[in-house]
Amino acid sequence: MKKNISFIVACSVLALLTAVGIGTWIYQISGGLGVTGMNNSVSWGLYTSMFMLFVGLSAGGLIVASAASIFGISKYKKVALPAVMLSTVCIVAATGFVLVDLGGVARVFNLFISPQWNSPLVWDVFVILIYFVINVVYLVLMSRSDKNERSLKVVSAIALPVAILVHSITAWIFGLEIAKEGWYSSLLAPLFVVSAIDSGLALLLIVLSVLNKLKVFEVDSKLMASLAGLLATVIAIDAFLIFCELLTLGYPGGSGAELLAIMLTGQTAFFFWGEVFCLVVPFLILVFGMNRERTGLVVASSVLVVVGVLFKRLWLLLTSFFIFNTAGAPGITVGNSNAAEQTWLLQGTYAPTIVELVITIGIISLAALLYLVLANRLLQQPVEHDVSTAVTPSVAV
Repeated sequence: MKKNISFIVACSVLALLTAVGIGTWIYQISGGLGVTGMNNSVSWGLYTSMFMLFVGLSAGGLIVASAASIFGISKYKKVALPAVMLSTVCIVAATGFVLVDLGGVARVFNLFISPQWNSPLVWDVFVILIYFVINVVYLVLMSRSDKNERSLKVVSAIALPVAILVHSITAWIFGLEIAKEGWYSSLLAPLFVVSAIDSGLALLLIVLSVLNKLKVFEVDSKLMASLAGLLATVIAIDAFLIFCELLTLGYPGGSGAELLAIMLTGQTAFFFWGEVFCLVVPFLILVFGMNRERTGLVVASSVLVVVGVLFKRLWLLLTSFFIFNTAGAPGITVGNSNAAEQTWLLQGTYAPTIVELVITIGIISLAALLYLVLANRLLQQPVEHDVSTAVTPSVAV
């Protein structure tokens, strides 16, 4: 009874936040994107950053689930269903951030009516659609009581490369944009994929801990410790790729000195050093086996990793916007409709408005609500592919 009340209260709160977010989005549509903090100098902001984050969270979850099936890692098959559920709701959230960033629903149809096939943005739209379908098929197959092992392996074999591709194309949206120096890098795709795995794995650990606490889905501490060890390994790879990128930017004689200065001491320094902190601290905690046995430390480290990857998305996106690829006064106008009141900028500037923040909370709440509903319906069944890895079903929420 207590769990039923907790479930209803949680769903009610999330539904309310979602409704407020939808109402605010309608207000944004009526007022235009001018109600956001975006302008001529910074045309992508919080929505695009959250899109990058949630595509990565989704890809990371599906990579863990599909890799467990493909490579026959029995212990990880136990969390395959929660991971696929997480992947599905995260890609729904990512799509939501694209929708609100377009400024109007009608613009979505232009992507299908007259797509520009030389644009990575169009590639991403169609790959995400395919990716979503794969998630749904995977989810349906895994939630059936009579699981077909062969079908699961086939879908896993398709899902793994598509999950890697979907976040690689997200990286190419930026990496193939030669007008922005900070994005023009061949390392962006591997950087995005690795950060997708560590953030997706970190979010999975957080969710598993919550579900375990609520007695919805039980996971033993040894499996949590094993996943935490994998997380520590991926964090180290992520940190190495970031170092390679910084070395390229800051090497004497290169052209990235101004960009690096903004990252280290300028407008996006908080996000850069925040990311460093949020990756180094979890690694130093999880690299020791005894710490991986403590669920509290694992969850705290996982929260830091997700926050750190969000910080990465913010400094990666915004730093290049703050440097104009034009020289000389008067600079770039902020885009006021009244020519007499034009404000000219010599350096880009951006801060999200309350409208953007409320819509962002609404989309995240929708994803969380969908996950709770799926967990309440699907996680009452055994989720493994064989008897040797069975998890005792818990009492329905």
